[in-house]
Amino acid sequence: MAEKVAVFRKEHFNAAHRLHNPAWSDEKNETVFGKCNNPNFHGHNYELVIKVTGPVDPETGYVVDMKVLSAILKESVIDRFDHKNLNLDVEEFRNLNPSAENIAIVIYSILRSKINSELALKVRLYETERNFVEYPAD
Repeated sequence: MAEKVAVFRKEHFNAAHRLHNPAWSDEKNETVFGKCNNPNFHGHNYELVIKVTGPVDPETGYVVDMKVLSAILKESVIDRFDHKNLNLDVEEFRNLNPSAENIAIVIYSILRSKINSELALKVRLYETERNFVEYPAD
């Protein structure tokens, strides 16, 4: 069996969102989501780290061509999310609360179909320097 190597690509995007459950009262939304429930939205400078793991291709020496991975991320994620209001501008969040957890799951689902299925994929999303999520979880 070939040795497996993990490669990482880091990207950045800025986006606004509001955490809100329309089935709840304003009071419950405020209690659960606090400042993140601001009706006028709020923003984050997201850091996105994509991890791709698999065997090294003996012909290229790559697990994945990082230029190709970069292009996929730009077209599929960054161009769609950067400087957007996630609740209003990104179709996946029309009926899905754009929490960091849900954003990571959406990014994973977008990328999974574009990256060789034989390679393992992991999404790490930093909402702040101290708060981040990873999907899938181990």
